Amino acid sequence: MIGRITGILLEKTPPHLLADCSGIGYEIDVPMSTFYNLPGIGSKVTLFTQLIVREDAHLLYGFLTQQERHLFRELLKISGIGARIALAVLSGMSVVDLSHTVASQDTARLTRVPGIGKKIAERLLLELKGKLTNDISIVTSGVSSINYTPDILHALISLGYSEKESLSAVKNIPISIDISDGIKLALKVLSKT
Repeated sequence: MIGRITGILLEKTPPHLLADCSGIGYEIDVPMSTFYNLPGIGSKVTLFTQLIVREDAHLLYGFLTQQERHLFRELLKISGIGARIALAVLSGMSVVDLSHTVASQDTARLTRVPGIGKKIAERLLLELKGKLTNDISIVTSGVSSINYTPDILHALISLGYSEKESLSAVKNIPISIDISDGIKLALKVLSKT
């Protein structure tokens, strides 16, 4: 298994790239979320990879973050979802967006991704429920746009609130707030609903 590649970026043609690793050029398919964050041609690049072996080809997929690769692997486990659809999902939504979509069971948001119809969206939401939102570190790693700490969310879930209720309650809590004060504020919000 090829798990990671570091080399010089030679070509970028969406959704493919060519990376030279010690004289060997690897053709790698990447989601648009990775493609837009690639360095310039001639720069060093490191990608986490997934090799898929088929009868007619060995295909290499690359991701800038381990979270994207983890999500790609989870998508491939779902019946009827291949690499092309998994790349489309990752190209249309970030890991955080998909995690929130799964937590809120928002079928409409998923159907906006090209190639995802209502039936596939419903299957994705069903199969991914609990696989992404339980791992709060995947949802929040490296993302400053989320306005809550994972500890507050964990506390609410451990108190018996659903993930959807917990996410809704903490979305307006300032990130700088003390954990105990954040939990109190979230519980006040939940008691009003």
